[in-house]
Amino acid sequence: MSEKKKITLDGTPIYDAKSLGVPRVLVLGVQHMFAMFGATILVPMLTGLDVSTTLLFAGLGTLLFHLLTKGRVPAFLGSSFAFLGGYAAIAPMDAAGGNRALLPYACFGVACAGLVYLLLSLLIKIFGTGKVMRFFPPIVTGPIIIAIGLTLSQSAIDNCSGDWLIAIVAIALVIICNIWGKGMVKIVPIIIGVIGSYVLAAVLGRVDFTAVKEAAWFGLPIHWEQTAFWALSDGDMSMLVTSVLTIMPIALATIVEHIGDVSAISSTVGKNYIKDPGLNRTLLGDGLATIVASMFGAPANTTYGENTGVLALTKVYDPLVIRMAAVFAILFSFSPKFAAIIGCMPTATCGGVSLVLYGMISAVGVRNIVETQVDFAKSRNVIIAALILVLSIGINYSAAGSVGFMLGELKISFSGIAVGALTGIVLNAVLPGKDYKFDDDNPKHTGVDFAVRGRN
Repeated sequence: MSEKKKITLDGTPIYDAKSLGVPRVLVLGVQHMFAMFGATILVPMLTGLDVSTTLLFAGLGTLLFHLLTKGRVPAFLGSSFAFLGGYAAIAPMDAAGGNRALLPYACFGVACAGLVYLLLSLLIKIFGTGKVMRFFPPIVTGPIIIAIGLTLSQSAIDNCSGDWLIAIVAIALVIICNIWGKGMVKIVPIIIGVIGSYVLAAVLGRVDFTAVKEAAWFGLPIHWEQTAFWALSDGDMSMLVTSVLTIMPIALATIVEHIGDVSAISSTVGKNYIKDPGLNRTLLGDGLATIVASMFGAPANTTYGENTGVLALTKVYDPLVIRMAAVFAILFSFSPKFAAIIGCMPTATCGGVSLVLYGMISAVGVRNIVETQVDFAKSRNVIIAALILVLSIGINYSAAGSVGFMLGELKISFSGIAVGALTGIVLNAVLPGKDYKFDDDNPKHTGVDFAVRGRN
Protein backbone atom coordinates (compact mmCIF):
# COMPACT_ATOMS: atom_id res chain seq x y z
CA MET A 1 0.00 0.00 0.00
CA SER A 2 1.23 3.44 -0.87
CA GLU A 3 2.30 5.83 1.86
CA LYS A 4 -0.56 7.82 3.30
CA LYS A 5 -0.59 11.40 2.05
CA LYS A 6 -1.58 14.40 4.12
CA ILE A 7 -3.08 17.62 2.90
CA THR A 8 -2.84 20.35 5.48
CA LEU A 9 -5.14 23.30 6.17
CA ASP A 10 -3.70 25.45 8.93
CA GLY A 11 -1.66 22.49 10.13
CA THR A 12 -4.62 20.07 10.31
CA PRO A 13 -4.09 16.74 8.51
CA ILE A 14 -6.78 15.93 5.95
CA TYR A 15 -7.00 12.47 4.40
CA ASP A 16 -8.43 11.41 1.03
CA ALA A 17 -9.67 7.95 0.07
CA LYS A 18 -7.22 7.51 -2.80
CA SER A 19 -4.17 7.90 -0.59
CA LEU A 20 -5.62 5.72 2.17
CA GLY A 21 -6.13 2.68 -0.07
CA VAL A 22 -9.02 0.24 -0.48
CA PRO A 23 -8.75 -1.72 2.81
CA ARG A 24 -8.74 1.43 4.92
CA VAL A 25 -11.59 2.98 2.93
CA LEU A 26 -13.66 -0.15 3.57
CA VAL A 27 -13.04 0.11 7.30
CA LEU A 28 -13.92 3.80 7.26
CA GLY A 29 -17.14 2.95 5.42
CA VAL A 30 -18.03 0.44 8.14
CA GLN A 31 -17.31 3.13 10.74
CA HIS A 32 -19.74 5.55 9.12
CA MET A 33 -22.34 2.79 8.94
CA PHE A 34 -21.95 2.11 12.67
CA ALA A 35 -22.17 5.84 13.40
CA MET A 36 -25.57 6.14 11.76
CA PHE A 37 -26.90 2.73 12.72
CA GLY A 38 -28.07 3.36 16.27
CA ALA A 39 -30.20 6.37 15.42
CA THR A 40 -31.33 5.03 12.05
CA ILE A 41 -32.80 1.81 13.44
CA LEU A 42 -34.25 3.63 16.45
CA VAL A 43 -36.86 5.32 14.24
CA PRO A 44 -38.39 2.06 12.94
CA MET A 45 -38.23 0.65 16.48
CA LEU A 46 -40.25 3.63 17.74
CA THR A 47 -42.75 3.64 14.87
CA GLY A 48 -43.15 -0.02 13.95
CA LEU A 49 -41.53 0.30 10.52
CA ASP A 50 -39.23 -2.48 9.32
CA VAL A 51 -35.54 -2.23 10.28
CA SER A 52 -34.26 -3.98 7.14
CA THR A 53 -36.37 -1.74 4.88
CA THR A 54 -34.98 1.26 6.74
CA LEU A 55 -31.40 0.13 6.18
CA LEU A 56 -32.02 -0.53 2.49
CA PHE A 57 -33.41 2.91 1.75
CA ALA A 58 -30.91 4.71 3.96
CA GLY A 59 -28.26 3.24 1.67
CA LEU A 60 -30.19 3.80 -1.57
CA GLY A 61 -31.21 7.30 -0.49
CA THR A 62 -27.59 8.19 0.26
CA LEU A 63 -26.45 6.97 -3.17
CA LEU A 64 -29.29 8.89 -4.85
CA PHE A 65 -28.30 12.02 -2.92
CA HIS A 66 -24.67 11.65 -4.02
CA LEU A 67 -25.76 11.16 -7.64
CA LEU A 68 -27.84 14.33 -7.63
CA THR A 69 -25.16 16.36 -5.82
CA LYS A 70 -22.46 15.28 -8.30
CA GLY A 71 -20.80 13.05 -5.71
CA ARG A 72 -19.28 16.05 -3.91
CA VAL A 73 -21.10 16.27 -0.57
CA PRO A 74 -19.95 13.78 2.13
CA ALA A 75 -23.41 13.33 3.64
CA PHE A 76 -25.15 10.17 4.79
CA LEU A 77 -28.95 10.07 4.75
CA GLY A 78 -30.45 8.20 7.69
CA SER A 79 -33.86 8.06 9.39
CA SER A 80 -35.36 11.43 10.28
CA PHE A 81 -36.62 11.90 13.84
CA ALA A 82 -38.56 15.01 12.82
CA PHE A 83 -41.48 12.96 11.52
CA LEU A 84 -41.94 10.82 14.65
CA GLY A 85 -44.85 13.02 15.72
CA GLY A 86 -46.47 12.55 12.33
CA TYR A 87 -46.21 8.76 12.51
CA ALA A 88 -47.58 8.83 16.05
CA ALA A 89 -50.54 10.98 15.00
CA ILE A 90 -51.58 8.67 12.16
CA ALA A 91 -50.47 5.26 13.48
CA PRO A 92 -49.90 5.48 17.24
CA MET A 93 -48.15 2.45 18.71
CA ASP A 94 -50.16 0.66 21.38
CA ALA A 95 -48.69 -1.22 24.33
CA ALA A 96 -48.30 -4.36 22.23
CA GLY A 97 -46.61 -2.48 19.38
CA GLY A 98 -49.69 -2.77 17.21
CA ASN A 99 -51.54 -0.38 14.89
CA ARG A 100 -49.01 -1.02 12.13
CA ALA A 101 -51.80 -1.35 9.57
CA LEU A 102 -52.04 2.46 9.50
CA LEU A 103 -48.32 3.02 8.89
CA PRO A 104 -48.65 2.93 5.07
CA TYR A 105 -50.94 5.97 5.30
CA ALA A 106 -48.36 7.81 7.40
CA CYS A 107 -45.69 6.85 4.87
CA PHE A 108 -47.78 8.42 2.12
CA GLY A 109 -48.00 11.67 4.11
CA VAL A 110 -44.22 11.69 4.56
CA ALA A 111 -43.74 11.11 0.83
CA CYS A 112 -45.91 14.16 0.12
CA ALA A 113 -43.78 16.16 2.57
CA GLY A 114 -40.82 15.31 0.35
CA LEU A 115 -42.56 17.19 -2.46
CA VAL A 116 -42.05 20.42 -0.49
CA TYR A 117 -38.29 19.89 -0.81
CA LEU A 118 -38.66 19.57 -4.56
CA LEU A 119 -40.70 22.77 -4.76
CA LEU A 120 -38.13 24.79 -2.82
CA SER A 121 -35.35 23.26 -4.90
CA LEU A 122 -37.10 24.50 -8.04
CA LEU A 123 -37.57 27.99 -6.59
CA ILE A 124 -33.87 28.20 -5.71
CA LYS A 125 -32.97 27.03 -9.20
CA ILE A 126 -35.14 29.77 -10.70
CA PHE A 127 -34.36 32.69 -8.36
CA GLY A 128 -30.85 31.78 -7.14
CA THR A 129 -29.32 30.65 -3.87
CA GLY A 130 -28.46 34.15 -2.68
CA LYS A 131 -32.09 35.24 -2.36
CA VAL A 132 -32.80 32.25 -0.14
CA MET A 133 -29.54 32.23 1.86
CA ARG A 134 -29.96 35.84 2.91
CA PHE A 135 -32.50 34.44 5.37
CA PHE A 136 -29.89 32.01 6.74
CA PRO A 137 -26.85 34.04 7.91
CA PRO A 138 -24.37 32.61 10.45
CA ILE A 139 -26.31 34.22 13.32
CA VAL A 140 -29.19 31.91 12.36
CA THR A 141 -27.44 28.77 11.11
CA GLY A 142 -24.75 28.74 13.83
CA PRO A 143 -27.17 28.57 16.79
CA ILE A 144 -29.35 26.10 14.89
CA ILE A 145 -26.37 23.79 14.44
CA ILE A 146 -25.49 24.18 18.13
CA ALA A 147 -29.09 23.42 19.11
CA ILE A 148 -29.22 20.33 16.89
CA GLY A 149 -26.33 18.80 18.82
CA LEU A 150 -27.63 19.84 22.23
CA THR A 151 -31.20 18.63 21.67
CA LEU A 152 -29.86 15.26 20.52
CA SER A 153 -27.80 15.02 23.72
CA GLN A 154 -30.75 13.84 25.79
CA SER A 155 -31.03 10.60 23.82
CA ALA A 156 -27.29 10.03 24.24
CA ILE A 157 -27.48 10.51 28.02
CA ASP A 158 -30.57 8.31 28.28
CA ASN A 159 -28.76 5.54 26.41
CA CYS A 160 -25.62 5.95 28.52
CA SER A 161 -27.62 5.72 31.73
CA GLY A 162 -28.52 2.12 30.92
CA ASP A 163 -24.94 1.07 31.71
CA TRP A 164 -22.47 3.83 32.43
CA LEU A 165 -19.50 1.44 32.54
CA ILE A 166 -20.05 0.37 28.95
CA ALA A 167 -20.74 3.96 27.89
CA ILE A 168 -17.59 5.30 29.53
CA VAL A 169 -15.49 2.59 27.89
CA ALA A 170 -16.91 3.58 24.49
CA ILE A 171 -16.21 7.27 25.15
CA ALA A 172 -12.70 6.57 26.45
CA LEU A 173 -11.79 4.41 23.46
CA VAL A 174 -12.98 7.09 21.03
CA ILE A 175 -11.00 9.82 22.80
CA ILE A 176 -7.82 7.77 23.30
CA CYS A 177 -7.76 6.53 19.70
CA ASN A 178 -8.43 9.98 18.25
CA ILE A 179 -5.96 11.91 20.41
CA TRP A 180 -3.12 9.44 20.91
CA GLY A 181 -3.74 6.89 18.17
CA LYS A 182 -1.39 6.51 15.22
CA GLY A 183 -2.17 5.81 11.58
CA MET A 184 -5.43 3.99 10.97
CA VAL A 185 -6.28 3.82 14.68
CA LYS A 186 -6.51 7.61 14.77
CA ILE A 187 -9.11 7.81 12.00
CA VAL A 188 -11.38 4.91 13.02
CA PRO A 189 -12.04 5.75 16.69
CA ILE A 190 -15.80 5.26 16.37
CA ILE A 191 -15.65 1.68 15.16
CA ILE A 192 -13.03 0.85 17.82
CA GLY A 193 -15.23 2.39 20.50
CA VAL A 194 -18.26 0.44 19.30
CA ILE A 195 -16.51 -2.93 19.01
CA GLY A 196 -14.52 -2.54 22.22
CA SER A 197 -17.50 -1.64 24.41
CA TYR A 198 -19.73 -4.23 22.68
CA VAL A 199 -17.18 -7.00 23.37
CA LEU A 200 -16.83 -5.91 26.99
CA ALA A 201 -20.60 -5.99 27.45
CA ALA A 202 -20.75 -9.48 25.91
CA VAL A 203 -17.93 -10.74 28.18
CA LEU A 204 -19.73 -9.34 31.23
CA GLY A 205 -22.92 -11.13 30.18
CA ARG A 206 -24.86 -7.96 29.52
CA VAL A 207 -25.93 -8.84 25.95
CA ASP A 208 -28.79 -11.21 25.05
CA PHE A 209 -28.05 -12.90 21.72
CA THR A 210 -31.32 -14.86 21.56
CA ALA A 211 -32.64 -12.72 18.71
CA VAL A 212 -29.45 -13.37 16.72
CA LYS A 213 -29.85 -17.14 17.04
CA GLU A 214 -33.46 -16.99 15.86
CA ALA A 215 -32.91 -14.61 12.92
CA ALA A 216 -32.51 -15.89 9.36
CA TRP A 217 -29.35 -15.25 7.37
CA PHE A 218 -31.22 -13.90 4.34
CA GLY A 219 -34.53 -12.09 3.86
CA LEU A 220 -36.15 -9.59 1.50
CA PRO A 221 -36.29 -6.10 3.03
CA ILE A 222 -39.44 -4.87 1.22
CA HIS A 223 -42.97 -5.92 2.21
CA TRP A 224 -45.86 -4.86 -0.02
CA GLU A 225 -48.43 -4.49 2.74
CA GLN A 226 -46.15 -1.99 4.54
CA THR A 227 -45.67 0.34 1.57
CA ALA A 228 -47.52 3.53 0.67
CA PHE A 229 -48.45 1.84 -2.61
CA TRP A 230 -50.65 -0.51 -0.61
CA ALA A 231 -52.40 2.46 1.01
CA LEU A 232 -53.02 4.00 -2.42
CA SER A 233 -54.41 0.82 -3.94
CA ASP A 234 -56.43 -0.66 -1.08
CA GLY A 235 -56.63 2.07 1.54
CA ASP A 236 -59.01 4.66 2.86
CA MET A 237 -58.93 7.95 0.94
CA SER A 238 -59.95 9.97 4.00
CA MET A 239 -56.96 8.55 5.89
CA LEU A 240 -54.66 9.50 3.02
CA VAL A 241 -55.91 13.10 3.09
CA THR A 242 -55.64 13.26 6.88
CA SER A 243 -52.08 11.97 6.70
CA VAL A 244 -51.06 14.56 4.13
CA LEU A 245 -52.57 17.46 6.10
CA THR A 246 -50.98 16.24 9.33
CA ILE A 247 -47.50 15.36 8.15
CA MET A 248 -46.78 17.61 5.16
CA PRO A 249 -46.28 20.83 7.23
CA ILE A 250 -43.42 19.14 9.10
CA ALA A 251 -41.35 19.60 5.93
CA LEU A 252 -41.07 23.32 6.73
CA ALA A 253 -39.10 22.40 9.83
CA THR A 254 -36.98 19.67 8.26
CA ILE A 255 -35.97 21.96 5.39
CA VAL A 256 -34.55 24.43 7.92
CA GLU A 257 -32.70 21.55 9.58
CA HIS A 258 -31.42 20.45 6.15
CA ILE A 259 -29.91 23.88 5.52
CA GLY A 260 -28.35 23.78 8.99
CA ASP A 261 -26.91 20.33 8.33
CA VAL A 262 -25.45 21.33 4.96
CA SER A 263 -23.94 24.40 6.61
CA ALA A 264 -22.44 22.15 9.30
CA ILE A 265 -20.94 19.81 6.70
CA SER A 266 -19.60 22.81 4.78
CA SER A 267 -18.03 24.24 7.91
CA THR A 268 -16.54 20.86 8.82
CA VAL A 269 -15.03 20.15 5.42
CA GLY A 270 -14.15 23.73 4.46
CA LYS A 271 -16.09 23.74 1.19
CA ASN A 272 -19.16 25.79 0.36
CA TYR A 273 -21.63 23.10 -0.64
CA ILE A 274 -24.46 25.62 -0.56
CA LYS A 275 -22.78 27.21 -3.58
CA ASP A 276 -21.41 24.06 -5.27
CA PRO A 277 -23.13 21.74 -6.05
CA GLY A 278 -25.82 24.07 -4.76
CA LEU A 279 -28.59 24.10 -2.17
CA ASN A 280 -31.11 23.28 -4.89
CA ARG A 281 -29.30 20.00 -5.56
CA THR A 282 -28.95 19.01 -1.89
CA LEU A 283 -32.65 19.71 -1.31
CA LEU A 284 -33.54 17.76 -4.45
CA GLY A 285 -31.47 14.79 -3.28
CA ASP A 286 -32.89 14.84 0.24
CA GLY A 287 -36.46 15.28 -1.00
CA LEU A 288 -36.33 12.52 -3.61
CA ALA A 289 -34.65 10.14 -1.16
CA THR A 290 -37.46 10.80 1.34
CA ILE A 291 -40.16 10.25 -1.28
CA VAL A 292 -38.68 6.96 -2.50
CA ALA A 293 -38.02 5.64 1.01
CA SER A 294 -41.49 6.52 2.27
CA MET A 295 -43.29 5.02 -0.70
CA PHE A 296 -41.59 1.67 0.03
CA GLY A 297 -42.32 1.74 3.77
CA ALA A 298 -39.12 3.22 5.18
CA PRO A 299 -38.79 6.37 7.34
CA ALA A 300 -38.07 9.79 5.86
CA ASN A 301 -34.41 10.42 5.12
CA THR A 302 -32.32 13.30 6.35
CA THR A 303 -28.68 14.34 6.30
CA TYR A 304 -27.16 12.77 9.40
CA GLY A 305 -25.37 14.76 12.07
CA GLU A 306 -23.74 11.61 13.44
CA ASN A 307 -21.77 11.23 10.24
CA THR A 308 -20.87 14.92 10.22
CA GLY A 309 -19.41 14.29 13.68
CA VAL A 310 -17.35 11.42 12.25
CA LEU A 311 -16.04 13.75 9.52
CA ALA A 312 -14.97 16.29 12.12
CA LEU A 313 -13.33 13.61 14.23
CA THR A 314 -11.47 11.67 11.55
CA LYS A 315 -10.62 14.42 9.03
CA VAL A 316 -11.50 12.02 6.19
CA TYR A 317 -13.85 14.05 4.00
CA ASP A 318 -13.87 11.99 0.81
CA PRO A 319 -17.53 11.29 -0.22
CA LEU A 320 -16.41 7.87 -1.47
CA VAL A 321 -16.17 6.72 2.15
CA ILE A 322 -19.82 7.70 2.71
CA ARG A 323 -20.87 5.84 -0.42
CA MET A 324 -19.11 2.74 0.89
CA ALA A 325 -21.15 3.03 4.08
CA ALA A 326 -24.30 3.23 1.93
CA VAL A 327 -23.31 0.07 0.04
CA PHE A 328 -22.72 -1.78 3.32
CA ALA A 329 -26.13 -0.65 4.59
CA ILE A 330 -27.78 -2.00 1.42
CA LEU A 331 -25.97 -5.34 1.63
CA PHE A 332 -26.75 -5.85 5.31
CA SER A 333 -30.42 -4.95 4.80
CA PHE A 334 -30.83 -8.38 3.19
CA SER A 335 -29.60 -10.13 6.35
CA PRO A 336 -32.03 -10.21 9.30
CA LYS A 337 -29.28 -11.87 11.34
CA PHE A 338 -27.02 -8.83 10.92
CA ALA A 339 -29.88 -6.54 11.88
CA ALA A 340 -30.33 -8.68 14.99
CA ILE A 341 -26.63 -8.44 15.87
CA ILE A 342 -26.79 -4.66 15.71
CA GLY A 343 -30.13 -4.70 17.49
CA CYS A 344 -28.47 -6.55 20.39
CA MET A 345 -25.83 -3.84 20.72
CA PRO A 346 -26.01 -2.30 24.21
CA THR A 347 -27.80 1.02 24.18
CA ALA A 348 -24.96 2.32 26.34
CA THR A 349 -22.52 1.67 23.47
CA CYS A 350 -24.66 3.78 21.14
CA GLY A 351 -25.03 6.37 23.88
CA GLY A 352 -21.31 6.69 24.54
CA VAL A 353 -20.41 7.09 20.90
CA SER A 354 -23.33 9.45 20.26
CA LEU A 355 -22.32 11.61 23.22
CA VAL A 356 -19.08 12.44 21.44
CA LEU A 357 -20.65 12.85 18.00
CA TYR A 358 -23.49 15.11 19.16
CA GLY A 359 -20.97 17.28 20.98
CA MET A 360 -18.97 17.54 17.77
CA ILE A 361 -22.06 18.87 15.98
CA SER A 362 -22.53 21.66 18.53
CA ALA A 363 -18.82 22.44 18.38
CA VAL A 364 -19.09 22.87 14.61
CA GLY A 365 -21.89 25.40 15.20
CA VAL A 366 -19.74 27.36 17.65
CA ARG A 367 -16.87 27.33 15.16
CA ASN A 368 -19.20 28.56 12.42
CA ILE A 369 -20.14 31.59 14.53
CA VAL A 370 -16.57 32.36 15.58
CA GLU A 371 -14.92 32.02 12.20
CA THR A 372 -17.56 34.05 10.36
CA GLN A 373 -17.02 36.79 12.96
CA VAL A 374 -20.61 37.28 14.06
CA ASP A 375 -20.76 40.55 15.98
CA PHE A 376 -22.30 39.89 19.40
CA ALA A 377 -21.80 43.51 20.39
CA LYS A 378 -25.03 44.07 18.46
CA SER A 379 -28.18 43.47 20.50
CA ARG A 380 -30.07 42.07 17.49
CA ASN A 381 -27.56 39.24 17.14
CA VAL A 382 -27.66 38.42 20.85
CA ILE A 383 -31.48 38.32 20.81
CA ILE A 384 -31.62 36.11 17.70
CA ALA A 385 -29.09 33.61 19.02
CA ALA A 386 -30.64 33.58 22.49
CA LEU A 387 -34.16 32.84 21.27
CA ILE A 388 -33.03 30.16 18.84
CA LEU A 389 -31.14 28.32 21.58
CA VAL A 390 -33.71 28.74 24.37
CA LEU A 391 -36.72 27.83 22.23
CA SER A 392 -35.00 24.89 20.52
CA ILE A 393 -33.65 23.36 23.72
CA GLY A 394 -36.44 24.42 26.09
CA ILE A 395 -39.29 23.09 23.96
CA ASN A 396 -37.39 19.88 23.26
CA TYR A 397 -37.03 19.19 26.99
CA SER A 398 -40.52 20.37 27.92
CA ALA A 399 -43.25 17.94 28.97
CA ALA A 400 -44.92 18.12 25.55
CA GLY A 401 -41.66 18.08 23.60
CA SER A 402 -43.23 20.22 20.87
CA VAL A 403 -45.49 23.19 20.18
CA GLY A 404 -48.74 22.55 18.36
CA PHE A 405 -51.90 24.21 17.12
CA MET A 406 -55.21 22.95 15.86
CA LEU A 407 -56.10 23.04 12.16
CA GLY A 408 -59.74 22.09 12.25
CA GLU A 409 -59.73 18.73 14.00
CA LEU A 410 -56.06 18.12 13.25
CA LYS A 411 -53.18 19.03 15.53
CA ILE A 412 -50.04 20.31 13.83
CA SER A 413 -46.91 20.03 15.96
CA PHE A 414 -43.49 21.64 15.56
CA SER A 415 -40.32 20.46 17.26
CA GLY A 416 -38.15 22.76 19.33
CA ILE A 417 -35.61 23.00 16.51
CA ALA A 418 -38.37 24.00 14.09
CA VAL A 419 -39.76 26.71 16.41
CA GLY A 420 -36.30 28.07 17.23
CA ALA A 421 -35.19 28.09 13.62
CA LEU A 422 -38.35 29.74 12.30
CA THR A 423 -38.16 32.36 15.08
CA GLY A 424 -34.54 33.12 14.20
CA ILE A 425 -35.32 33.43 10.51
CA VAL A 426 -38.20 35.83 11.12
CA LEU A 427 -36.29 37.97 13.64
CA ASN A 428 -33.28 38.23 11.37
CA ALA A 429 -35.54 39.38 8.54
CA VAL A 430 -37.40 42.07 10.52
CA LEU A 431 -34.88 43.42 13.03
CA PRO A 432 -32.81 46.41 11.85
CA GLY A 433 -29.03 46.33 11.58
CA LYS A 434 -28.47 43.43 9.19
CA ASP A 435 -24.83 43.38 8.05
CA TYR A 436 -24.86 40.09 6.17
CA LYS A 437 -24.64 39.34 2.49
CA PHE A 438 -24.26 35.83 1.11
CA ASP A 439 -20.93 35.50 -0.68
CA ASP A 440 -20.27 32.95 -3.43
CA ASP A 441 -16.50 33.23 -2.98
CA ASN A 442 -14.38 30.32 -1.80
CA PRO A 443 -14.92 29.30 1.83
CA LYS A 444 -12.52 29.99 4.61
CA HIS A 445 -10.25 27.16 5.69
CA THR A 446 -12.64 25.79 8.27
CA GLY A 447 -16.01 27.30 7.48
CA VAL A 448 -18.33 28.48 4.76
CA ASP A 449 -17.47 32.03 3.76
CA PHE A 450 -20.59 33.89 4.84
CA ALA A 451 -19.17 37.34 4.15
CA VAL A 452 -20.25 40.15 6.48
CA ARG A 453 -20.45 43.65 5.12
CA GLY A 454 -20.54 47.15 6.56
CA ARG A 455 -18.90 46.65 9.94
CA ASN A 456 -18.31 49.73 12.06
